Order: sequence, then C-alpha cells, then structure tokens
Amino acid sequence: MEKQAIEYEKVILVGCQTNEDDLRFQYSMEELESLTETANGKVLTSLVQKRERIHPSTYIGKGKVEELAALQEELEANLIIFNDELSPSQVRNLSSGIEARIIDRTQLILDIFAQRARSKEGKLQVELAQLQYLLPRLGGQGTQLSRLGAGIGTRGPGETKLESDRRHIRRRIDDIKGQLEVIVSHRDRYRERRKKNKAFQMALVGYTNAGKSTLFNRLTEADSYEENQLFATLDPMSRKVILPSGFSTILTDTVGFIQDLPTTLIAAFRSTLEEVKEADLLLHVVDMSSPDYFQHEQTVNKLLSDLAIQDIPQLTVYNKKDIQHPDFVPTSNAESVSISAFHKQDRHLLKNKIEEIVRDRMEVYHVEVPATEGKLLAQLKLETILRELLFDEEKQVYNCKGYALADHQISGQISKYTV
Repeated sequence: MEKQAIEYEKVILVGCQTNEDDLRFQYSMEELESLTETANGKVLTSLVQKRERIHPSTYIGKGKVEELAALQEELEANLIIFNDELSPSQVRNLSSGIEARIIDRTQLILDIFAQRARSKEGKLQVELAQLQYLLPRLGGQGTQLSRLGAGIGTRGPGETKLESDRRHIRRRIDDIKGQLEVIVSHRDRYRERRKKNKAFQMALVGYTNAGKSTLFNRLTEADSYEENQLFATLDPMSRKVILPSGFSTILTDTVGFIQDLPTTLIAAFRSTLEEVKEADLLLHVVDMSSPDYFQHEQTVNKLLSDLAIQDIPQLTVYNKKDIQHPDFVPTSNAESVSISAFHKQDRHLLKNKIEEIVRDRMEVYHVEVPATEGKLLAQLKLETILRELLFDEEKQVYNCKGYALADHQISGQISKYTV
C-alpha cells in the first residue's frame, strides 16, 4: 500500500517583540518555525513587530494587521500562527479582517502533543489540555464544536448552542479527570513497588530534541520513539540500565521541556514529571550543537524549580559532542560529562560517571556470605556495587566487599554476615 503524501498547510508566523533581547526573540521565532514543521506546516514567511507592549485587542498594531491581511491574500496562506497565547477577543478581532485560520503557540503545541500521544493516558492528558484551553475561548470559535461530539442528549430545554457546548465540555473534562485519577493510582502502586524494592531511579530531563530518547534507547536497548523532531516522546517509559559493576538501576525517559510551555501543559504532563519527582538522580541532557544551549539549560532548570524538584542530584549530560557548536562552553554548576549518544565509548564513560555518583551515596560493606546463600550472592551482584568476591575454602564462605544503599532492604539482609 502506498504511503499517503503528507499535505502541508501554508503558514505565516507572527511575532511581537516587546522588551526581550533580540537574540532570545529570534530563537523563540526559530523555535516556532520548528514547531510548525513538526506539525506538518510549511512556513512561507514571518511578520514581526517591535512594540512597547502587545496590543490588547489585536496583538500587533492596526497597520501590521492590514499588512498581514494583504500578505495572507498574496501568498494564499491558509494558517497564521502567533508566537504568544492569544486572548479570545484578540482571535475574534483578528479573524474579522483575515481570511485564514488563526491559532497561537499554545494551540500549535497542543496539536503536536495530540499527534505524538501514544498511550491511553497520553491521549487523555492531551484532550484535557485542549478542552481546558478551549473552554474560555468558545465565544470566538463560531461555536462550531461538532468535532467534540456535541449532539442529542447534550442540550437542555431552551439552552443556546454555546451554553450546551460549555456544559458538554465541562462534563467531558470531569470524565477525563476521573479516568486519569484511576491511571495515576495504578502508577502510584507500581511506583510504591519499585520503592519497596528500592531500585535506584534515574530520570532523563532536558529541552525538547536534546537527544534524550536516543540516549535512553542506547543505554537501555529499548524502542522508545526517536526522531529529529520536537516532542518526539510524550509518554513516560522506564527501563533497566545495568552499570559497569553489574548494579541495576531504572531509567525513565520524559517529555521534552520548552520555553514558555503553557501552564495547562505542565499540568497535563504531570504524570511524566511525577516520575521525575521520584528519581534519585536526574540526567539533564543538553544539546551541545544548539546555538541556544544555554537558554535551553536555564529553561529546564527553571521548570524543575517550578515543579519543586530542583533539589534532586543532577548530572548534566552535554550531548551531540560530534557536532558541537563552535561557541559551546559548559555552563552547568552540577557535575557534567560530554558525550555523543551514538558512541559506545562515550556511553560507557557516562555509565561510569553515574556509578561514581551512586557509589558516593552508598555505605561500604564487608560481609562473609555462606556458600549456601546463592540467592543472596546473586542479589549482591545486582543490587549493590560489588567490588570484591573471594571464596574462602576453609570457612566455606564468600568474602564480599562493596557498596550498598543504606535504606535498601539488602543492607538489613547482609548485616548479620558483617565481618
């Protein structure tokens, strides 16, 4: 069967630069272009205006709106994307003079999330964020919400279409929240089990497209979706990573962060970020090849701080060393390592670095384990960092030295064999 050709929408981007510096504004417009391409849009041109502040009723000034209308007609663009979140009245006012559909940065990100969500939970989270975004904007939508499934049984006597749509959306929001609560409680149980078994947990965080999924796949030999696109990963995925000593850890891949991420989306992807809250170590992946790497690093740290998880130990992983930007200088205050996720040697270097960090949080043990305790010996290899294992024929015991997490159940199990 032939692959269907992708239809690209013809897009004009619109940005309003207020008091931010030129470089930051330029990057945010470039990012908007990348987001548009990820959503299968073809950017024809960008229209930018410098203003003291955003125009309250039309975002850009009246003259620029006329210029935009003429540009849209000339280029036959069918979509105009604004670089900031628009208010319902701004959308209404702009739509009255412009033929093309008008959306903002938030809607664009929501659209990409809708394309990317794979799990039931991911899809529900996206729908919830879309409905919460839509609810206050119903007036400007021409109230045509048939795509949300409003129909027989949703309208009360004498209600207007708008009111019934609002009621329908609120009901759906409550329904989704209920379904998500069930899913979250399931995951909490899994997490409790992991905690009980005290697996050492790590989470990959970083700006979108920094190479997290590529690194995740190479470290765990999993099949997480990896693509040179923004937001390739939405659903949290956890896999086992064996460190050089044989010590077993759990690694979770997470959704990419982005500057000016809409608050509805931070809430929507609470699930992925909850995995981060439980981590013992964060691997903060930074793309060394991006000219805006420093901005990306700061954005992620700010979001971690907003989520109250900035205190978890962090290892900064500067990735894409093979295509490093000429102006790149490491800026992290945390421990850091520079790698290319594709190079086996670099991945080994990273695993060694992780092992060092894990070992620093462990306590030294020296035990004599009876030869009959085969299961315990196997556990020592997996659940501790075993440095020495010698068999004493005379005593018929294994002399074991290494490092173990103090609050791990194995510490209790081996305490009776301590030398």
